[in-house]
Amino acid sequence: MEKIQDTNIQILKQCSGENCLDNDLLLINNIKDVPLPDSARRTNCIMIGLCTQGEARYSVDTREFSVHPNEAFIVSERHIIDNFHLSHDFEALCMVVSINFFHEIIRNVSEMSALFLYSRNHPVMHYDEKEQHIFKNYFEVIRSRITDNSNHFQKDLIRTLMLAMFYDLSNVIYRAKQGNEKSQSRPDAIFTQFIKLVEDNCRQERRVSWYAKQLCITPKYLSETVKQVSRRTPNEWIDNYVTLEIRVLLKNTTKSIKEITKDMNFPNQSFLGKYFKENVGMSPSKYRKS
Repeated sequence: MEKIQDTNIQILKQCSGENCLDNDLLLINNIKDVPLPDSARRTNCIMIGLCTQGEARYSVDTREFSVHPNEAFIVSERHIIDNFHLSHDFEALCMVVSINFFHEIIRNVSEMSALFLYSRNHPVMHYDEKEQHIFKNYFEVIRSRITDNSNHFQKDLIRTLMLAMFYDLSNVIYRAKQGNEKSQSRPDAIFTQFIKLVEDNCRQERRVSWYAKQLCITPKYLSETVKQVSRRTPNEWIDNYVTLEIRVLLKNTTKSIKEITKDMNFPNQSFLGKYFKENVGMSPSKYRKS
């Protein structure tokens, strides 16, 4: 069986030649200008777009979706997208965000994180006229900041603008969620509760069994449910949040690695270093200098 290829920012940058911020953020004026793959692709990034005209049809993990004018769409990481069909007049603005940059931006807003988790299974939402105008304004302002390399605080400024945009987008997701609240499945509810627990406790707890106990279910059932909903294991989610916490501490504080080891409840620096390198590809000290 042929291996499913990844789609990430680096690949899309090569195809689109649009405005980008390192390998963290890419803005595409019209996603139709990016050559469509002729086979299934696994997303290794997060795509947020707004359809302005025409129609697009595609499948996410074999589920079919369609996007029409005035609708926003979100494609989250680790999904498999396939069966693209775009009308001849299709146009859509699109922001592509790296997974790490996305989590850096929303890491301290737990309700926002939960709403984006909801959008994994409900990726298409209607925008009213005012919301469309706001999204387009964000797009243009962020693009102007990407091209302004003279600003010493460029990345921090863009991160702040993205957070503001995510607040507005989260409000749209919240409205859609309220309308579908009664129909939320048990697996979706368990997954949302699990992620909230991980966000609140990942500095101290990395055991799947501990999270299962808090949810009053077995570790096996938790693993099966999380994998069913998100295509990732509980351990992958825990590692993702733990690694993000370490990355933020390394980059945004002057704490020593010994202090970070204690903060993150690792038995010693060697253990933390090995864990970090396995997940990030470099040692904590090298990451701090990079």
